[in-house]
Amino acid sequence: FRNFQSQPSERARLLKLFAQGFWGPDKTRASGARKIWDDRLRLIFISAMEVDRAVFFTGAITVTAFLPLFTMTGVEGQIFGPMARTYAYALIGALVATFTVTPVLAAILLPVRIEEAETLIVRWLRSIYNPALGWAISHRLAILGVGAAFLSLSGLMASRLGAEFLPALEEGSYWIRANLPPTTSLRVGEAATRKMREILLSHPEIVTVISQHGRPDNGSEASSFAEVQLFAPLKPMDEWPSGLTKEALTKQLDKELRAALPGVLFNFSQPIQDNINEAVSGVRGANSIKIVGPELDTLERIADKVMEQLRLVEGIADLAVLHTLGQPNLNIKIDRAKAGRYGLTAADINSVIQAAIGGAPATAVLEGDRQFQAVVRLAPTYRGSIEAIENVKVAAQAGANTQNFYIPLKEVAQISLDTGASFVYREQSQRFVPVKFSVRDRDLASAISEAQQRIAQHVPLPVGYQILWAGEFGSLEQAKKRLAVVVPLSFLLIFALLYSLFNSFRESLVALAGIPFAIGGGVIALYVADLPLSVSAAIGFVSLFGVAVMDGILNITYWKELSNQGMGFIEAVTYAAEQRMRPMLMMALSAGVGLLPAALSHAIGSQVQRPLATVVVGGMFIGPALLLLVGPVLRSIFLIPPAPPAEIIEGGGDFSEGAQDQ
Repeated sequence: FRNFQSQPSERARLLKLFAQGFWGPDKTRASGARKIWDDRLRLIFISAMEVDRAVFFTGAITVTAFLPLFTMTGVEGQIFGPMARTYAYALIGALVATFTVTPVLAAILLPVRIEEAETLIVRWLRSIYNPALGWAISHRLAILGVGAAFLSLSGLMASRLGAEFLPALEEGSYWIRANLPPTTSLRVGEAATRKMREILLSHPEIVTVISQHGRPDNGSEASSFAEVQLFAPLKPMDEWPSGLTKEALTKQLDKELRAALPGVLFNFSQPIQDNINEAVSGVRGANSIKIVGPELDTLERIADKVMEQLRLVEGIADLAVLHTLGQPNLNIKIDRAKAGRYGLTAADINSVIQAAIGGAPATAVLEGDRQFQAVVRLAPTYRGSIEAIENVKVAAQAGANTQNFYIPLKEVAQISLDTGASFVYREQSQRFVPVKFSVRDRDLASAISEAQQRIAQHVPLPVGYQILWAGEFGSLEQAKKRLAVVVPLSFLLIFALLYSLFNSFRESLVALAGIPFAIGGGVIALYVADLPLSVSAAIGFVSLFGVAVMDGILNITYWKELSNQGMGFIEAVTYAAEQRMRPMLMMALSAGVGLLPAALSHAIGSQVQRPLATVVVGGMFIGPALLLLVGPVLRSIFLIPPAPPAEIIEGGGDFSEGAQDQ
């Protein structure tokens, strides 16, 4: 099998024998349509066998290039996993069809006589490309300089690209969370909610406002009267005033709400995005910093210092500390010594407190087959203040044979009003206080990088405390770590497949030369479109690998065939590039033009796919255009002319018409 792959003379001889095994030797005595038909079938068979390796390895390399997509988890895995699987399955099906159905259809549907004719566009392209290729081969250093300048320019642009996890999916609506002080009552919260609705509805871009104050009816969230959620669907963008964007409207709404309701913390998001962020990080915000440690007071102090530093970072918005302290607590400390003198235990006093303040079941109420506990407690007059609670009567007993008498609760307990925790965040059994924030008008990575530097310099952490970054940035870091392992592994597998195809380390490296130019084209497209690097864009780069390597496979395979037929080295490199120009452009244009509408779209839902499409369009238009000249120059410099082919027995290596006539 290795000889069949690597030795052109052996391959040609076996192809000849295979063809004769199917149809017998050339029928020199046959004439007319029968001979033409036999020659046509023989030609289809040999043609299919001559491209089988290139087609198979090209498909295998393309599937291997998508290996990083199969390792994605979380949100990015849910979004792009189906695309990767569909692409791989479709390519595998296409390979099976190529080796089975396509030759049969060619034998049935293709006309008996075919005259190859080039279209006007192809002839025009050749009239430009062939002279340019000849000049490039004659001025190889200049072309290499152009290629190096292109890669340097793309590298410079890549260093100026921002980074984010995933582009924000435009849902055409707002999901606004408002956090009031923890002690907010129902009536105060209702008044604040009405004010929020009035401000939102004063903007004609908002269709309506649906508000939710406190805990939802289904009890799915442990919300209090201090939490308000507002859903505000928006009109289509073409009905907005000219020049008004959603970002500008968000800033205006945030400014008006904060001015009307000082002290209230607002967070602007979208329904789906908000649910995803909360599911990923456990915090109601796009991004969050989790200060982890044992003491709530210390956590609160560190969180306040972190927020002070984040305020100084440009692009940070919706900044707030989700405080855990601030809930009024009624503390009742039982004096066991005094209680003992009255013949009371701590359990006796606790039962009185429970019945008087919290309520205790007195009886059961039956309604059909349902049973309800009837709970009774003291009237608000007798439990509405510390003084009233201090005078709650507790039954005491002076001796074994004496009657009970009543003492005030303050005789056996100390009662005070204190501030405690209203909500304690925990993760992996550890307490933490979150600082939530969003990033606007700036890429996520640069904003977080500046924030990390400020926090590291100005916020010292005591022993036993740590800072964790969660939300979009946390997901971005996890994706980067995963891709840093999987992408190099994918490159190694691609190189192994190329080496299996060419059986040459040098030729395999030359075939990989198209990848940097395709990546450079994608980077330039992102820079021109003013899009940051994201997981979506990274998937676009991954999808370019297989197509970029395909050009090297087609050219090097054809160059080896021409060289083994006796053509000169430079002549074979040039002729192979000229003949493979058309399929290369067809492949690049079909992929680029197919995704061009997605790259230019700004419709609702297009934000996630736009970076991917932009990278593919740039990689297919810009990179291959330069590679048409740089590729042949690289092959003319780094490839080694093959040894002259050994004499092929029975003339099996020559399938030209002249050889067949002989």
